Amino acid sequence: MSDAFVSVTGLSTHLGSDARPIRAVDGISFGIEKGETFALLGESGCGKSITALSLMRLLPASGRIMSGEVRFGSQDLLRLSEAEMRVVRGGGMAMIFQEPMTSLNPVLTIGAQVSEALRVHPRDTATTDVKHVLDLLHAVRIPDPEKRINEYPHQLSGGMKQRVMIAMALAGQPDLLIADEPTTALDVTIQAQVLDLMKQLQRQHGMAIFLITHDLGVVAEMADRIAVMYAGQIVEQAEREPFFSRPCHPYSRKLFESLPTMGKRHQALHVIEGFVPSLQTRFEGCRFAPRCDRAMNECHERAPVWHVAGTRKVLCHLYTRGEGVTRRNEPLSVPMSVDSATRLAAEPGPLLEVRALQVHFPIESGLFKRTIGHVRAVDGVDLAIRSGRTLALVGESGCGKTTIGKSILQLIRPTGGSVRFDGAELTSLARSELRRRRSDFQIIFQDPYSSMNPRMLVGDIIAEGMKAKSAGATPERRRARVERQLQQVGLAADSAARYPHEFSGGQRQRISIARALAVEPKLIICDEPTSALDVSVQAQILNLLRALQAEFKISYLFITHNISVVSYIADEIAIMYLGRIVESGTVGDVLLHPQHPYTQALLSAVPTLDSETRRQVIRLEGDIPSPSNPPTGCYFHPRCPKSMDTCRQRYPRRSKISEQHFVDCHLHTRDESHPGGLKR
Repeated sequence: MSDAFVSVTGLSTHLGSDARPIRAVDGISFGIEKGETFALLGESGCGKSITALSLMRLLPASGRIMSGEVRFGSQDLLRLSEAEMRVVRGGGMAMIFQEPMTSLNPVLTIGAQVSEALRVHPRDTATTDVKHVLDLLHAVRIPDPEKRINEYPHQLSGGMKQRVMIAMALAGQPDLLIADEPTTALDVTIQAQVLDLMKQLQRQHGMAIFLITHDLGVVAEMADRIAVMYAGQIVEQAEREPFFSRPCHPYSRKLFESLPTMGKRHQALHVIEGFVPSLQTRFEGCRFAPRCDRAMNECHERAPVWHVAGTRKVLCHLYTRGEGVTRRNEPLSVPMSVDSATRLAAEPGPLLEVRALQVHFPIESGLFKRTIGHVRAVDGVDLAIRSGRTLALVGESGCGKTTIGKSILQLIRPTGGSVRFDGAELTSLARSELRRRRSDFQIIFQDPYSSMNPRMLVGDIIAEGMKAKSAGATPERRRARVERQLQQVGLAADSAARYPHEFSGGQRQRISIARALAVEPKLIICDEPTSALDVSVQAQILNLLRALQAEFKISYLFITHNISVVSYIADEIAIMYLGRIVESGTVGDVLLHPQHPYTQALLSAVPTLDSETRRQVIRLEGDIPSPSNPPTGCYFHPRCPKSMDTCRQRYPRRSKISEQHFVDCHLHTRDESHPGGLKR
């Protein structure tokens, strides 16, 4: 490790007071070689980001490095003055932060912010700032940089904001790029573009990348070497191929077992019981022992030491005793063992039926708010969900998924179309009648914390719907029912007397589910309910949703862009692009035999854990067009690698691939001149 380009030895970082410090980083050591990608993998709260901020010496006010050494080339960064460290930041090493919108200045143009980074770390004084900025924006593949240079962060998509952050990081031509969850908030297609961009820039400049993430798929795509972090410690280090074929530490194996895949559809996901321990704890034994199903007495009594075998290291008593048994991971996707199409066809009619749904928002201008156009957020959508089934709605951000969910619930009144629920036309119901029916359909929002009143106790939050529906007539009965709902979602009854901020993200999502269940709905719309959760907490929520569906026959409209979650939980899937459904069918049909070029590109961009099954990524140029001015013809044709003249002229008709599989694409439109054949 001493020969590594970046060498971290015994690094310890504390946060908070000296009396009860949070030991966010507790004696970790690792090295990063020139030109390699080193990934730090672990759940939220394990200390990954604090490790990166320690290297940059950008800790929060309460943070302090207690001990250790951080060598960057010939320099010991912990011994540099702040003035000397400012030269290293941005020049020698640079950082891409997790949330680009909060890292960019909203009142400065993109050009001004990139130019600022160039002035701090000048490259070629013979070239103007504007030329440098345009060169950087071209390098990170921002379309039309001459226009974007004068735009503000709010005018850019999430993917473009992330590219601006990369451009600013590259301004000083760093030798080390620290990327803290660089793709967490991005759609899978934009994620693929950003990861490909980072790899290309790494090859061009020979820089090292320190990648921080909790996404195993991203690690499999990017990393040369991996370190797994748990409760402030690194517990395993290995090269990519050995790690993904045989993870050693029990925690690493549990992470793999928690991943949702199509092969696990008919079984519960493995769950890591318990929670990550408080980093204020003074640990005596192994930190993972309370959650480990292979823990021995000595695991609780004394800390493990490193077991080293070649380039692999693991911090576990099982290996010092020679009992560390590993196994190969299953592939990410395998065929379904049940013929869903046959089963669906045999079931009764739908609980929810949506036909030609439209939601158009007016664009107003001038003093008198004259309507000059419309944003076609939803533009003629057909959906159907049977009782006790799950339909997944998948697509990029901004395609209209959440708007569909809200318009089904009549939280947004549709511009046109029909929404029939259990035989009733919701669009024509009076407000009073609609209010009476609201207990039949509920929603779980993407961010559970922002959907709860922080001043209300959890018990009152859950009981609020019951009071509105006069369910559980007396306070005592409501209280008893709240306790039953909490226990049903795996929370203690005394949770009712606590506030939302006292719970973890996974626990808050359980509270949201309990609130939705309190009024005994027939349909729940789940809007990205697991997008902000770690893989182990995600497994708990998916298991819970499946168990509740089996017990109460609840139907789910599951809005997401996570294909692995869809492959596990959904019965049917609808792929959405720019306000329209472009392909639909059973999960097996659509995921294993995609027909629309957009679906094919979407699935090809999903990171896989097994290098043998990795697909060639289909690159989609540009971003999703504006719904206020959609392209003529097929909305996807400007980005489609298979577009034809007819695609630019008219929108395709729906084609039937099989009994349950449909696609809107000219590639599958029947050619009248060749009866029975498809025009290819």
